[in-house]
Parts: sequence; structure tokens; C-alpha cells
Amino acid sequence: MSCTTCNNLMSTLKKSRLIHLSIGISFFVSGLLINLLQFCLFVCLRPFNVKLYRKLNYYLCYSLYCQLVFLADWWSNTKLTVYCDGDIFTKDENVLLMMNHTYEIDWLLGWIFCEKRFVLGNCKAFAKKVIRYIPIIGWCWYFAEFVFLERSFEKDKEIIATQLKEAFSYPDPVWLLLNAEGTRFTESKHEASVQFAKERGMTVLKHHLIPRTKGFTASLPTLKKYCHAIYDINLSVKKDDPVPPTIRSLLFGNSVDAYMFVRRIPMKDVPSDENEAAAWLQNLFVEKDKIQDSFHTTGDYFKTSGFKETKSFVQKRRIYPLLNVVGWLLVTVLPLIKFMFTSLIYGNWFSLTIVSILILILYVIMRKSIGMSEIRKASKYGMNNHKKD
Repeated sequence: MSCTTCNNLMSTLKKSRLIHLSIGISFFVSGLLINLLQFCLFVCLRPFNVKLYRKLNYYLCYSLYCQLVFLADWWSNTKLTVYCDGDIFTKDENVLLMMNHTYEIDWLLGWIFCEKRFVLGNCKAFAKKVIRYIPIIGWCWYFAEFVFLERSFEKDKEIIATQLKEAFSYPDPVWLLLNAEGTRFTESKHEASVQFAKERGMTVLKHHLIPRTKGFTASLPTLKKYCHAIYDINLSVKKDDPVPPTIRSLLFGNSVDAYMFVRRIPMKDVPSDENEAAAWLQNLFVEKDKIQDSFHTTGDYFKTSGFKETKSFVQKRRIYPLLNVVGWLLVTVLPLIKFMFTSLIYGNWFSLTIVSILILILYVIMRKSIGMSEIRKASKYGMNNHKKD
């Protein structure tokens, strides 16, 4: 079989709804099994040995997250070019990630970076409290002790310190994501952000929303105790790229070409005073905006941003996400196919009907989940909430 024939066959398979359904079934079933294991460990092990619980939970989280990394790394051959100083890869430290929230899969591209740094199972984030009630991802994040917030500063400021202490208590390095913009970038939210900046005499940002400072400054005393550095991440996809950075693109096997500029900022360099820290965060986003503007106008992060050029490299994929997905497919989908085939042979129509209905429900859930990630369906948060900050 020629290489052209193989490529055509793979291209056909990647567009097959049946293959997509198999991947979806494997993710949902394995996710629920992982949630069940997490629950058992949470109830039976955590009260007696919290360190071992967190160590084991690392691998359960990794097994779930890297199924999505597989879609980017192996299924779609997505390319992530990283610009950063080499010493970032020699440090084992707790980190606060500060990344622009611009694309439907910015979180997944971040996970790709984390997977290559061996910290994917310990990636955490500030997240909306309601997410923890969502099966699979939400439940996984709850058992992984994410920092869940009400999006009400008066309610959140009392619990941030406790939750951060829990999040950074793991035996291995923890990377915690803070989306300081508060919500994903859209044109309508950007217009509101520009208006907010003009009314207050602030620097107008072209590629970001004005960051919300209260959550950051409230977290800072605890962050300075447990967190060693901030990794400022600028994630970019060229605006004329024919492949949009979406889950749908990855699922259909279309490779996304993404770029990432990472700067390490020691936590000790961040001011401790609340007002000074707020001003520091605002200035950080002014710098981030210059970096993004340089990329989108020149195709280079450094030409007009004023920042020193660093070396770049392409994140090479690792074998573990592939092995993990193949293993879960054998555990979840293969027995299902065998059961349905046996039911068909022996005329067990009742069981076959029930399973078919469950598969149809999973398919609908998968389509809905993909739809929820689309930018056009993003939340309205950020349209008029700046005045509350």
C-alpha cells in the first residue's frame, strides 16, 4: 500500500463520524470510571494519607487530560512552536500561569505544553464554582482540588487563601492557571473593555481584555508563600491560518499551527502592596498586548514589542497520550462492540436497543460539548462586569 493511499485512508478515518463516536464513548466512559476511582480514593484514602491520595490522583488526572492532548498531538498533528529561555525547563517549581484567553482551544494548547513538562496531572486553574458539578471534567477538577470561585469578590476573598494552600500542597510541582481577563476574548467583550479603559484613562488593549485585579491581589499573599514564579504566556494563531483553532478542527484531523511565547517572572518581583500589585498586573497586560501586536503585524513576537528574542523549538509529541487512548479504547469500546455483535447474533433486541439509545445519548452529549466550546456561544460575562471590579 503506497504512502498516498495510507494518507487518504487516514484522512477518511479522521472524518468518520463512527470514529469520532468511538473516541467520544471512550472519553465519557473512561472519564466516569476515573471519577469513580477518584471518589473511592477521596473517601477511603485521603482522610488517612493525603500525600498518597494526591500522588495517585495525579495519574488519574493525567489519564483523563491526555486523551484530549492525543487529539492535538497524534490525531491532528497540531504543531506548537514555543519561544522561551531554556532555563524554564530545568526548574521544578510551583508556577502561576498567566495566559491570554483568546481561542476555543487555548486551554488544550496549554495542556500540550504542560504535558511535555511532565506536569499535566498537576495542572490546576481558578474556575467557576458551578463547573465542579459537571460530570467527568468538573468532578475530576473537584477531586484534584482546583480553586473554585463564585465570581463574587466578597464571597471569594474569604476562601481564596485556603483553596490556594490546598492546591499547592501536592508533593510534585503544581501549575495553576489564572485567566486574569475573566472570560474569553470576543469582539463584543473587547468593545466593552475598550470603553471601560477610555472612561478611566487606562491604556487601551488591542488584543486583550482589561484584566481584573481584585482576584489576583487577594491571592498574592498566599501565592508568595507557595508559588515560585509566574509564567507569562502569550498564545497566538495567525489570523490568516486556514485551519481555525477549534475542537472541531482537531476532531476532523486538521492540524492547527500555534505559537507560544513564555516569560518567567520570579514571584518575588511582584509588588506585595495591593495597589502596586494591581498596577503591576495592568502593566503586564500592556506588555502582553505589545507582544501580541508584534506577532499579528509582523509574524514575529520580538520585532516591534521591545522584548529580547529567545530561541524557539517545536514541542515534540510523546508516546504516552497515544498509549493511554489505545488502552482506554480496548477497555471501553472493544467490549461494547463485542456485546452489540453478540446481541445481534442471538437476537437480544432489548439489550441492543438500550445500548443503542445510550450510544445515541452519548453522541448528542458529545456534539453539545463541542458546541459549548465555540466562541460564538461564550458566556456574556465581561460585557458589563468591569464596573464591578
